[in-house]
Amino acid sequence: MLQILTRFKEKYKPLLKKGLVIEGMVVIDHARRKNAISVSKPFIFDNRNIPKSFDGIQVKKRITGEMPVEFQIDRSQPDWHKREYIWAPERFEQFVDRAIVEIREKLGEADLNREEALDAICFGDFEEHSRKVKRLIREGKVPSYNKANNLATA
Repeated sequence: MLQILTRFKEKYKPLLKKGLVIEGMVVIDHARRKNAISVSKPFIFDNRNIPKSFDGIQVKKRITGEMPVEFQIDRSQPDWHKREYIWAPERFEQFVDRAIVEIREKLGEADLNREEALDAICFGDFEEHSRKVKRLIREGKVPSYNKANNLATA
């Protein structure tokens, strides 16, 4: 495991300058002895550069720092998660539409178009995320996006 982590650190070392923090190995399933590589990053980060797995080990990503206004939800309300889904595709679209200049600057890509920005910010593949969320909505696992709720909490 340590060798895999060492190779991961070496391969993704250039991303440290862009805000990636490689936290180390974590256990994600004690019963199955399943581990993951844990990393943290700022919200505006090119997620296309971080793999979902490395040498057969899952890469767990978490966001540090303040979230953009489009993603700020009042979590103090009971059952907030039944009314709001923080990772709704519409939130990513609103954020990219509002902050494309900031995203281009922070990623250092002046020619980044809307679709590329969505992929970069949204876990690496916006269309895949959108399909997954639509399936989860059909299955009743997450609520559909409600613009009225979003405006009320903004």
